[in-house]
Amino acid sequence: MALDKDLVEAQGVEEHPLGFFSFPDSKILMMGSFPPPKKRWVMDFYYPNRNNDMWRIFGLIFFNDGFHFLTPDRKHYKEAELRAFLRVKGFALGDTAQAVIREKNNASDKHLIVVRPLDLAQVLQGMPQCHTLITTGQKSSDILAPILHTTDPKVGEKIEVEFASHGLLTWWRMPSSSRAYPKPLEWKADFYRKVFASIGLC
Repeated sequence: MALDKDLVEAQGVEEHPLGFFSFPDSKILMMGSFPPPKKRWVMDFYYPNRNNDMWRIFGLIFFNDGFHFLTPDRKHYKEAELRAFLRVKGFALGDTAQAVIREKNNASDKHLIVVRPLDLAQVLQGMPQCHTLITTGQKSSDILAPILHTTDPKVGEKIEVEFASHGLLTWWRMPSSSRAYPKPLEWKADFYRKVFASIGLC
């Protein structure tokens, strides 16, 4: 991909600040596009923006409480508890972009230029039991589709694809948890609940 040299000089290439959260027995790999600028973070983990709905979605589905993973003052996440919960449930987390340029120096996927996508084959080597991929928005799905040599499913739907030596994968396309995607929390949670129920998590 040819990059605009002036843009590279002005904005710089940003490397992903988090490693994949994964384990050999992880069964579900959930991926967004790329973290927001660090000034928006309230923890050093995935979906770190307090205004992002992801961990409210999880709280609502698994504990019937959208604030379950937030501290009592609702200003931070209970990071240790969240990590432990995801580990037990078999979730792995990552992003489909590993190096980007932010055209507008903000968190918008619309202005994100992907310099290097993830190496999915390498990631899955460390997760031999992984059978399910979940993308959390349009940008992450757009990046993953050519890696899997397919077209992305519609929101809330799945497809099955054979990938390299890993075998059959089920790919679910979920709505974005960003507040920039103006849908109610309960509406988003219904999509994720469908997936988690289908693989026996709730």
